[in-house]
Amino acid sequence: MLLEFKTDKMTILSKLKWVAGILLVFFVVLATNLIDRGNFKRLKNSTTTLYEDRIVASDLLFELSRLIHQKEIAVVTSDKLYFQKENRKADDEIGGLTEKFVQTKLTQNEREIYQRLKNELSNLKSLEMNYSPSDIKGKASLLKSIGEIEQYLHDLSKIQLREARQQMSISDRAMDTINLFTQVEILFLIIIAILFQIIILYKRKKADI
Repeated sequence: MLLEFKTDKMTILSKLKWVAGILLVFFVVLATNLIDRGNFKRLKNSTTTLYEDRIVASDLLFELSRLIHQKEIAVVTSDKLYFQKENRKADDEIGGLTEKFVQTKLTQNEREIYQRLKNELSNLKSLEMNYSPSDIKGKASLLKSIGEIEQYLHDLSKIQLREARQQMSISDRAMDTINLFTQVEILFLIIIAILFQIIILYKRKKADI
């Protein structure tokens, strides 16, 4: 009776060990899966931000620079035809581009520069209303305003490059973590497989004895 009780007790302990082993595998796999999901989410967010808030923003800034440069050429060459026919259209395009730009994810520094850019664009528009090619002082004021706008656009472009590098760094770190945990998972599963083989072989030898 005592032997039977001991045998039952050993059987229960053996089952508990198996259950504990299976639960350990389950929780390790679950934990690594949750970590991988977090890393994949960071990777996805970084890639989305890189495209929507940096590449798109850079393209908008390029288009703005192109339109401002056209204005500069028109002022330098005293192109009356441009101010009569093209300038209004350019202003509408600039307004649309700036509205799209402000909808991207801006840093605090970008918001401050953007606000100065917007104010200077308004100032430029006011100067253009009273502009006359024969007015040398007015031409100088226009060129000064255009120069400030170009500097703001340059500063914003540099920020895009810096922020893009930061997002790439986040992506690289997330990928490194994913690769590390993938290798850990594989190693863990190999160890578990070896342990199970040892246990099975041990039981077989014990049974043969």
